[in-house]
Amino acid sequence: MVLPKDTDAMSKARLRKALTIAGSDSGGGAGIQADLKTFAALDVYGTCAITSVTAQNSLGVNAVEALPPGVVRAQIDAVLQDIGADAVKIGMLANSAIALSVAEALDDYNLDNVVLDPVMVAASGDRLLDAEAVDAIRDELMPRCQVVTPNLDEAAMLTDRDINDLDGMRDAARTLLERGAQSVLVKGGHLEQSEADAKDGGGEVVDVFARGEDTITIVNQRLEVEGHGTGCTLSSALAAYLARGLPLEEALREACAYLHQALRHGYRVGGGDPVVLEHFWPQRFGP
Repeated sequence: MVLPKDTDAMSKARLRKALTIAGSDSGGGAGIQADLKTFAALDVYGTCAITSVTAQNSLGVNAVEALPPGVVRAQIDAVLQDIGADAVKIGMLANSAIALSVAEALDDYNLDNVVLDPVMVAASGDRLLDAEAVDAIRDELMPRCQVVTPNLDEAAMLTDRDINDLDGMRDAARTLLERGAQSVLVKGGHLEQSEADAKDGGGEVVDVFARGEDTITIVNQRLEVEGHGTGCTLSSALAAYLARGLPLEEALREACAYLHQALRHGYRVGGGDPVVLEHFWPQRFGP
């Protein structure tokens, strides 16, 4: 793990900054809240543009209200015209109008190091994106981002196919590249375990990364715990490491390792099964 040095970073090095464009989670475990905690834990100054407000807790999502696209764009403009961003993480966009507004902003500001987490369905099963927005994200936004990080359900929606195994993950990644993605990380955390692995409480989580002609796998031990905000945390950690200057493949591996430990140290805050992640585990528990 590459962790922040215990120094006065603001006086000895240029301040690194990352912008998250995503929805708000009133329960504090995902969305903007998870992103800003991740940025802070990884020594990156975080800013935000809120796309939607959700009423949710550890039990599920009770309500979702999208902000007007003009308000989303005004937040992006306010941040970038003054503070700037070394990296951008894009999460929940709610509808096609917001997705197109964000795509326009990426062009206007010629932004690099853009990570797209195509949030479509909450872990509870609640849909967070309308049907038209799927097309806007795939056709207009995805090609403008350095990397897109769908889970299995999201990759299936973006490719119009079921994904049931590792070969299916590889095929989905290649399909998204053909459809304009610059690089793709298909996350395998939801891939069904074998009966033997499930019985032993073991097994692995395998993610598939594809760029150009290259395809690699990133493997971590499977933890027998359900986490809330894992996708948000992985993509924001990836953006933070890119903001700090790491090459994409190294940033991916570091982000996966950071997420693994954040989930390992996770804890419950309500009556639901998912744990919230311990974003500040490097500071509280060390490497």
